[in-house]
Amino acid sequence: MAAKHLIIGTAGHIDHGKTTLIRTLTGVDLDKLPEEQARGITIALGFTHLELASKAVASFVDVPGHERLVRTMIAGATGLDGVMLCVAATEGVMPQTKEHLDILGLLGVHQGLVVMTMCDLVDQETMELARLDIEDAIAGTFLEGAPILATAAGSNPQGMDAVKAAIETLQPAKRAANGIFRLPIDRAFVQKGFGTVVTGTARSGALKDGSDVLIHPIGLKARIRGLQVHGEPVEQTQAGQRTAINLAGIEREDLARGMVVVSATDIEPASILDTQLRLLTSAPALQTGTRVRLLVGTAEVMAIADVIGADILLPGQTGWVQLRTDAPISAFSSDRFIIRRESPVETLGGGTVLDPWAPRARKKNHGQIAQELDALQSGESLVFLDRAGLSGVPAHTAQMRNIEGGIQLGDRILHPKSVDALAQVIEAQLTQWHKDHPLTPGAPRRELTSGALQALPERSWTDLFQRLHDNGTIKLDGPRACLPDFQIVLDSNQEAKRTELINALKAAQLEGLKYAELMSTQPELLHLLLSDSTATRVGDHVLLHTQLQALSDRVRAFLSDKERMLPADFKALTGLSRRHAIPLLEWLDRTMVTVRSGDGRVAAKP
Repeated sequence: MAAKHLIIGTAGHIDHGKTTLIRTLTGVDLDKLPEEQARGITIALGFTHLELASKAVASFVDVPGHERLVRTMIAGATGLDGVMLCVAATEGVMPQTKEHLDILGLLGVHQGLVVMTMCDLVDQETMELARLDIEDAIAGTFLEGAPILATAAGSNPQGMDAVKAAIETLQPAKRAANGIFRLPIDRAFVQKGFGTVVTGTARSGALKDGSDVLIHPIGLKARIRGLQVHGEPVEQTQAGQRTAINLAGIEREDLARGMVVVSATDIEPASILDTQLRLLTSAPALQTGTRVRLLVGTAEVMAIADVIGADILLPGQTGWVQLRTDAPISAFSSDRFIIRRESPVETLGGGTVLDPWAPRARKKNHGQIAQELDALQSGESLVFLDRAGLSGVPAHTAQMRNIEGGIQLGDRILHPKSVDALAQVIEAQLTQWHKDHPLTPGAPRRELTSGALQALPERSWTDLFQRLHDNGTIKLDGPRACLPDFQIVLDSNQEAKRTELINALKAAQLEGLKYAELMSTQPELLHLLLSDSTATRVGDHVLLHTQLQALSDRVRAFLSDKERMLPADFKALTGLSRRHAIPLLEWLDRTMVTVRSGDGRVAAKP
């Protein structure tokens, strides 16, 4: 790995020597297409690299300057560390020079150098006039104060050492080394003997050879069977490197510029994007409902622009704008984008994607949306959870979006206030349950998962109940839940019915009463007796616990004198028929009074 790795793009007007400069620096001619060579202009993106004196590696992205090819230029400017703005001394600053400079600023490029080309074709006075022209053009931009280097290419190159030295001073942009791997595709082709190959600049994360990947946003899966950085095979590539990826399981015809290779397998495409947009001073005002060309990463798609909080965004202004695309695209938070007029095609402005999975903005909600976007702009990632509502987002989605401060319930991450809201729902449901079922010790948990809790999967609401139990909001008892201060209090009428039922169970002795009949006539009293262990269900019948305890004592006494108890012995001991005896024998086994041995029972060990 090089100590420093830079992605450097060229920019500037057509025929201002961008490709010739790179050829002189590296010895590689990037005009490879027959049409490019015939016409002498760059049509497609070109890529090569140069090892500098410090052993740092500069990867060059040569972009076309023709105004009809600005879309390709924007694709090439995605993910740059710095730029070489080329201005021919023979012509000075031209319209395309200014548009490229505007686009680079909107895309967040913050450093670079100016290369004044063709200086060998002009006299000193003309060169100085060109320099003054350049200084005026870059004033107030990210290139203000950058070195302006006089050069000449061809058979007698001049100024190349100064260009290399200036490149050495540039620093790599900060990129997310962790998280999902993302590589916007700027080229896709078939390499004989290898198959489908895509290239691009890795925007974040790392990728290992042999990994499974997803082609976003179309959702096709593929496997990595080879990685190259600068033509050399590598086991792993990472953010900031120009990378070629050999893909298995996918055809070249399935791919196009604008798609993105990602390491995650479950990412939603973007179609409604909340953004912060700056309109160029040279652009017309942007009205809500305007159709624009949206360029993000290496993709271009038509979109409707809605200004948040106003009906219009004036030239030079920065505001919140929601973009609704005609087709799904791959976009992520913090991605830079450009918008251009539908027709005639010209750059209008650009900015930063804040939420690429935004809800549709309704005018009545513009005030709230503006507050949310203020928070997102300041780095408050909990807004994503707030927008997700009571269901939250999957844990892997929260990790991908770098959401901090959420609460995990099962495999979902929720906003703390959503958890509080769900807790209030459960408390209200339990309050009502206790009012409607005063003799029941608690509500079955599944009875509480209706309404708002239906948004959560089972594992999440199970964790929610446990969380509320741990902090004392509710009390759990097996499958039931109740409020922590709930107690069953019987009035005189209920107490009389309880006594009546106990007496009926006492009279039934070991035959008990049928469970189904009691459930249909007095379910709450039955639950009360079962929950406080006054009664016990044995098979299809309910018996008093005291009678079962007495039976256990009689059986233990019998087995203390005899080694085995046969079914006939149990029938003689209790006077029960086989229909009633079998459930009781099984209950004795479950409670470890007896252990089955052949066709009889023996005493269980203590």
